[in-house]
Amino acid sequence: MKSIIVSMIAAAGLMVAGSVMAEDMPELAKKSGCTACHSVDKKVVGPAWADVGKAYNSNGATTTGKKVSEILGGKSAKEYLTNKVAKGGSGNWGTAAMIPNAPKVSEADIATLVDFVLSHK
Repeated sequence: MKSIIVSMIAAAGLMVAGSVMAEDMPELAKKSGCTACHSVDKKVVGPAWADVGKAYNSNGATTTGKKVSEILGGKSAKEYLTNKVAKGGSGNWGTAAMIPNAPKVSEADIATLVDFVLSHK
C-alpha cells in the first residue's frame, strides 16, 4: 500500500513539474483557437511557436528548408506573420495549411499573438 501511495505522489509530482517547465499558451491563443494546431514548444498540426519565433528572429530556415529572408520578401517578420495569420497560407512549415483567422480574430489580437511568437528567440 505504501508503494502505491509513493508512486502516485511521484507521478503527480512529475505531471506538475512538466506543466511548470513547458511554457503555457497565452489565454488569447486558447480563446482564438490557436491551440487546435499549435503549441509553444512542439509541433502539433502546425509548427511550434518557439520554432517560428527562433527562425524569424535569426533568419533561420523553416522545416521545409526555406530561409526566412526568402519568405519575407522585404517585409518585417511581424508584418509578414500578421498577414499570414490573418489570411492563411501554406508551404513554409510543411504541407498543412494555415487557416485564415480574420475577421474571426481581430487585427489587434493577431498582432498580440504574433508578438508572443516573435518573443521566442
